[in-house]
Amino acid sequence: MVSQERRTRRSFPRIAAGIAGAVLALGAPARGAPEPIAGETPHFWYRAQPAGMYIDSQRGSKAFGWADGKILLSEDNGRTWPHGVAFPDASLITFSHILKNGNVLFATSAKLYLSTDGLATYREIAVKTRDGADYVPHAPKNPALPGWYFHTLPGVVSWDVHGTEMMVWGNYCNVIGGAAPVNIYYSTDGGRTVKIAYTFGQNPFFGDDGSEGGGKGGTLLGDPGNPVLARHVHAVAYNPAEDAFYACTGDLSRGLGHECHWLKGTYDAQKDAWSWKVIISDVSNSRYKCGGINFVDGKVYWISDSNGPEPYDRGVFRCDPADLTAIEKHTLLFNPEVESGNMIIQDGVIIASHCAPASPLGTGFIVSTDMGKTWAQYDLKEFGKRSPTRFHEKNAEGWFRVDLRTGWVKQADVIFIKPKP
Repeated sequence: MVSQERRTRRSFPRIAAGIAGAVLALGAPARGAPEPIAGETPHFWYRAQPAGMYIDSQRGSKAFGWADGKILLSEDNGRTWPHGVAFPDASLITFSHILKNGNVLFATSAKLYLSTDGLATYREIAVKTRDGADYVPHAPKNPALPGWYFHTLPGVVSWDVHGTEMMVWGNYCNVIGGAAPVNIYYSTDGGRTVKIAYTFGQNPFFGDDGSEGGGKGGTLLGDPGNPVLARHVHAVAYNPAEDAFYACTGDLSRGLGHECHWLKGTYDAQKDAWSWKVIISDVSNSRYKCGGINFVDGKVYWISDSNGPEPYDRGVFRCDPADLTAIEKHTLLFNPEVESGNMIIQDGVIIASHCAPASPLGTGFIVSTDMGKTWAQYDLKEFGKRSPTRFHEKNAEGWFRVDLRTGWVKQADVIFIKPKP
């Protein structure tokens, strides 16, 4: 049974305090400007980010954001922003991550930057190939569209692997921002060195022709020796029970094989070497076109982004990783009856979302607070037509951070969600 939406517009003291602190740090809004949206459902409280800034990532009590040509760092869950430095391309940031040691790795379309001193300074870093050479982004046909090399859909991109924090993520690209090769990246030293873990083949449907998402006839990008083609990476996640990483990709089957794959990768730290294999490839209306991969107690959870020709194979699924290719051994936990590729699981709470262009809801959220025993869906339509994505783990005060995108990929706003006890 799906719960009916119930919302209020009332403010909460802690919410208001956080908003006020952030606004004071950035400069007061014009008199009469509307307060950021805040409210509640039976399962969670929610609030929008402060006006005038974009909070791009969070970790513990820290948050990283940008406003007015500056990048900013908070150490009190976004109440104040005492650390910052000029960064003229701030509005072009497509990715960021706060590491456990406090380093901040962030990127514009095709450039990657690192700060190791709380944003007092930052420097551009060069990605390395598997043989240690500099990985040089391609020269774009349209300089304004260099490609989204580092943008990714999940908010969780690092894990403790044998006592070392390891970042691993893949780029969601070839939609807007120009054509880009499809890569999986990794770092084992706090973002100081970022390397290529895997490069997909040259997809002729997404060559650099100067358009927003690439197209046929453009310059081919990717590994010419790899027959595995994809449009982009949907998710990468780590399973500590197997000491292995899983990745899933999209999107369609365009006559050159499937673009929807699940891959499994293992990393040899002593050799600094990866081994990847394709577990399964399938069509776009299958459950394997998906995202939101999470591992809990040795089980793999994911949510289907199934589209294309009907019938659709949609829902939130769970199985043993060894049974991933055996559909009869999958458990369907919930079917929202709409495509989605974004989900996070933390402390027994599952939060996922609707893809706005395919949903009857404005801003649709899917939630379970008991690990999938019961479910509810809510429409936070006061935010407009939005697709929630990039779910970050809860901050020190218990708030998840989520991007709200127009269409399904263009950055628009940020929402914070706090599950109720």
